[in-house]
Amino acid sequence: MKTILLCTDGSSFAENVYKYGAWFATKVNAQINVLFVTDIRSQKVASTGNLSGSIGLGASEQLLNELVNLEHEKAKLNNQRARLILQNAAKFIKAEGVEKFNLTNKIGFLVDCFHEFEENSDLIVLGKRGEAAEFASGHLGANIDRIIRSSSKPCLVTPREFKPIERILVAYDGSLSGKKILQFLGDSPVFQSLEIHLLTVAKSNSDQTAMVTLNEAQEWLYTGGFQPVFSLIAGEPEKAIAHYITEQNISLLLMGAYGHSRIRHLVIGSTTAQLLRSSNIPVLLFR
Repeated sequence: MKTILLCTDGSSFAENVYKYGAWFATKVNAQINVLFVTDIRSQKVASTGNLSGSIGLGASEQLLNELVNLEHEKAKLNNQRARLILQNAAKFIKAEGVEKFNLTNKIGFLVDCFHEFEENSDLIVLGKRGEAAEFASGHLGANIDRIIRSSSKPCLVTPREFKPIERILVAYDGSLSGKKILQFLGDSPVFQSLEIHLLTVAKSNSDQTAMVTLNEAQEWLYTGGFQPVFSLIAGEPEKAIAHYITEQNISLLLMGAYGHSRIRHLVIGSTTAQLLRSSNIPVLLFR
């Protein structure tokens, strides 16, 4: 892992985007790129259209000039806001011991600008809610769904509060994304010193397919030098995983964004959206 992309909007969730990003960066000596995108809609003002016939040509020209001046003022305010947000990001990142970082402000839409930076990143970090967090505490951020659906890189969705990562849970279903998680664990020295739990959720405790799936992951992790805790639990995936997180005091959940089993609905679907909304720990998603 060489480069970590932090997507920020300066909201109350941004601070922990910086902290979790810095946590990973310091473990693997990675560079951080902080991206803040000024929404282009915030700089637009209403057009006068063709009002000359109703309010007179002179009045129309005067109104147009005033709107142009207003647009310039909004652009200046947005530039100042972007500068302050990125300065604040730099302060937090430095405080966490990271020296290698870049700050970027783009104008447009995050989902459009994002891919320009995603290509050269190994990990994406973003808060699960954004600027409207205080008014939409039961909802995920507007960009979360679209970014996770379109990104080919692991995406870390962070909660509002930061907790040191000590114990991680892998929700494993044997899918391609699940195998990517195992490979990610093996390639990242950051996980070698952590307590790892591997959980498969099945229809019943005697589900032979689930047992084979779990055993395959067990062998792979043993070969990679890990000594994880393995569990096979019967039930509904979202409830079983949420209960396990609480019971075992898990501080990071890793799971596939898409799959071919009962876990597949946990991300980008009604059950996953619910899990992300209610979770108070970061969730690292893989496609």
